[in-house]
Amino acid sequence: MVNWWIEGIGILAGVLGIIAWFPQLKKIWIGRSSEGISLLAFCLILITLTLWFVYGYMIDSPALMIGNGAAWILIAFVIIGAWKNKNSFQGSS
Repeated sequence: MVNWWIEGIGILAGVLGIIAWFPQLKKIWIGRSSEGISLLAFCLILITLTLWFVYGYMIDSPALMIGNGAAWILIAFVIIGAWKNKNSFQGSS
């Protein structure tokens, strides 16, 4: 049985964590700058989020699944954008 009060705190933490990634997304997709972005570090973050999502599924925690699933999507966009920016920069040299 899910305790929705506790899950609500987890969902709020997840939402705040997701909001924290928006400046990075803006820098990469709108500013077209991947300066200072480590693709290796972000790939490790993606793996970590995947494991947290699976753990949330296993213990039936909507907060872990929602927060980590949404963050996974944002981090995937960071990785894709950084990869595209770095490849387009190298291609134009």
